[in-house]
Amino acid sequence: MFFAARPRAVLACLGTLGLALAAATSPASAATGTPTTPTQLFNGYRHCSTDADRPSYLWAGEGLRVEGIPGITGSTGYSRVSVRYQAWPITDPTRITTVIRDYATPGFEAPATLPAHALADGQTYAWQAQTVAGDAVSDWSAPCYVTIDNTRPANAPTITSPNYSPDVWNEGGEPVEFTLSAGGADDVEGFEFSWQSVLPVIGTSIGDHGIPQPVDPYTNTKYFKRAEALGGTATLSLIPPNGSGPMTLWVRSLDRAYNGSAIAQYNFNVRSTAPTVTPAVPEPEFGERTEFTLRPNPALQTKSPVVSYSVQTTGGQDDKTFEVSAGADGTATVELALDGIYGEDIQVTSRSANGWVSDKARWGVNYDTTPTVTSDTYPENGSGGGVGVPGTFTFTAKVKDVVSYTYTFNNGEPSVTVPADADHTASVDWTPPTDGWYDLTVYATTGSGIQLAPYDYFFTVG
Repeated sequence: MFFAARPRAVLACLGTLGLALAAATSPASAATGTPTTPTQLFNGYRHCSTDADRPSYLWAGEGLRVEGIPGITGSTGYSRVSVRYQAWPITDPTRITTVIRDYATPGFEAPATLPAHALADGQTYAWQAQTVAGDAVSDWSAPCYVTIDNTRPANAPTITSPNYSPDVWNEGGEPVEFTLSAGGADDVEGFEFSWQSVLPVIGTSIGDHGIPQPVDPYTNTKYFKRAEALGGTATLSLIPPNGSGPMTLWVRSLDRAYNGSAIAQYNFNVRSTAPTVTPAVPEPEFGERTEFTLRPNPALQTKSPVVSYSVQTTGGQDDKTFEVSAGADGTATVELALDGIYGEDIQVTSRSANGWVSDKARWGVNYDTTPTVTSDTYPENGSGGGVGVPGTFTFTAKVKDVVSYTYTFNNGEPSVTVPADADHTASVDWTPPTDGWYDLTVYATTGSGIQLAPYDYFFTVG
């Protein structure tokens, strides 16, 4: 399954086909040997059906790609062959359309295109392939049967939900049950759905020797669901991508040729199911390990017990996301040392036993880790001293465990680092070389090596 801008995307790079419509034999080739019947037959990048009662349904608005691998035995040297394809409506086997792929390589897919004007919408056709090498021809392959379907389902699907009403606020905590119906279109084989408005595109990858690798899209249960019967209904049980807020499910019907109907949408709203995050103390200190208790949303817990939490920290020295298991009552505890120099945020989602993931609970704290700077001679945002007049600047920490201070005047180089005293303060003497405006920038460093937020102390000399 691939995502692309156009339907029927195929991941293949194909050379010029060199096709020729013909009613007779193909041009002679340079091959010598005995041609063998083509194998690995595909139409529209889907498997050939040899059962006349169960044809493939294919869109052929721009013609129908048919292909098979030609073979040759007993050939010497470099061989080229041709592949002849014949198609006819099963209601009139005399109306044969022939196309030829010249210059095909034995052992590799040799595609050709049956022209769109020869394929009527709603008509069933048989086609077969034959390898041609000079005047020698292989037996014809067994016929493949195709019904042309160039018309998409007439109506958009209808969408209903028994447990989440449209356009109102619903209690979350359990999967959303949906019933999809064909809206009266009797040729609907299944449905394609997504929580995003751009639906996936059904595509086919190409394997070795140019062999298509078709996959039944309905095996991808994230986006596709087969109807219980042709033109019937399908049921879904989905967990929304977000725990709360406005939600939209987008759905279109698919016929047997994977033609898509117009897209329908189901809009509903879900109330918050976020857990609560509570620290052991109202204002945890910077760098101190603090226990947080995580509690489930009560309404959510009654529907399906919370079994785990996802915890994400941002703004700290080592941001991380981790999982923590919940107890039998749905609660959990986690111990964190908050060390973001400007503050830190914690975001938590809960996961219930039924797979429901809540929206995020957020808890945050702001820290001022800048040092305090004082000077009697050169007051902050004021004027004092003079050229050649020494002044003392004292640095005081606002957080614990500060071991040094680093400072510079007017962003000069190099910066100077001084140790902190036992009371986590430090003083430096400085004599201005000139008068004028000055900016003293200083930051503290903790014993664990964290460089705290810088502070700018402005003053004027003279």
